[in-house]
Amino acid sequence: MKKRIAGFAILVLVIASTFVYQNFLGPKLRKIVIDGYLGGEKSGLFDDDRFTGSMLKKYGLTIHYKKAGSIDMVSASLEGMDYLFPSSYTALELYKQKYGSAYKRAEVVFNSPIVLYTRKSVSEAFKKQGWVHTEEETEYIDLVKLIDAVLTGTTWSSIGLDELYGNIYVISTDPLKSNSGNMFAGLVATMLNRGEVATGESLAVNGPELKSFFSKLGYLESSSADLFSSFLKTGIGAKPVIVGYESQILEFSVEHPAEWDYVKDDIVVLYPEPTVWSAHPFIALTDNGDRVIDALLAEEIQLLAWETHGFRTGIASGQQSGKIFDIRGVPGQVKKVIRLPSPDTMQKIMDIISH
Repeated sequence: MKKRIAGFAILVLVIASTFVYQNFLGPKLRKIVIDGYLGGEKSGLFDDDRFTGSMLKKYGLTIHYKKAGSIDMVSASLEGMDYLFPSSYTALELYKQKYGSAYKRAEVVFNSPIVLYTRKSVSEAFKKQGWVHTEEETEYIDLVKLIDAVLTGTTWSSIGLDELYGNIYVISTDPLKSNSGNMFAGLVATMLNRGEVATGESLAVNGPELKSFFSKLGYLESSSADLFSSFLKTGIGAKPVIVGYESQILEFSVEHPAEWDYVKDDIVVLYPEPTVWSAHPFIALTDNGDRVIDALLAEEIQLLAWETHGFRTGIASGQQSGKIFDIRGVPGQVKKVIRLPSPDTMQKIMDIISH
């Protein structure tokens, strides 16, 4: 009898010890610190206590990051880095061109379409010009007409916006440093090619117009997160229309509900017709970096990324309507999408803009 009691006690002790180790001691003892470069638009997720807690408790990972533009991080020093997490598949292709297969694994874990952000008065003026139309509350903008207005020097006052100075322009991040600007440049090049995906041959014809479009913008920021923050803070006069990711406004509405309630009647999301998907590939440079990919693909993290931070994550986003966000006009699915030009063509686009 005593042996049975002793055996049972040992069994209970083993079970309890295993539970404590797996849920409390284990992750701390085997904690792995991960370092890498991160696109700024994902910093909200990586700073989320639920994200950092899950990474540590379930996977023993503490993930550090340095914020960098998607294009910049490919050319930065990779010493001591376990991963790159840009916002574009183009960045992965540029990495392959520079380093070949010198990485462990790469997986696209998040997606977000490129959108334009503006104010209600600008959107209403665009509607009167026939540049914007509404379908089931989603507002779509005709990029061909908007690009033509920029290139021909159409003034804000000529479309009824006397409070805005000078000619119409659209502010993106620097296409040479940041993915949202880079993708928008590819989209503009395609629209200049009558909606056919831009090629080296089409750039030989449309290159001067592409360069002119971006030369009108002046200084451009290198971070999508910084540009979006500036748009919210500086108002319509400084940044009437900007390029960003859909995820940014979705995340802001959830993370800052009081601030969003104050501005939500004035901020308008315009979905370019067509738009392009920004795919966010996690590039694992080391075995430790490779551990992060499986963690990011876990259902818990995918749901967190969509419901709180606005990244469309395949199954997670497919199960949820855009109406879970307190934002008018977020479509359940983004349907009007076009492919980006090839990596070689994107490089030519950057060369044209930079010279």
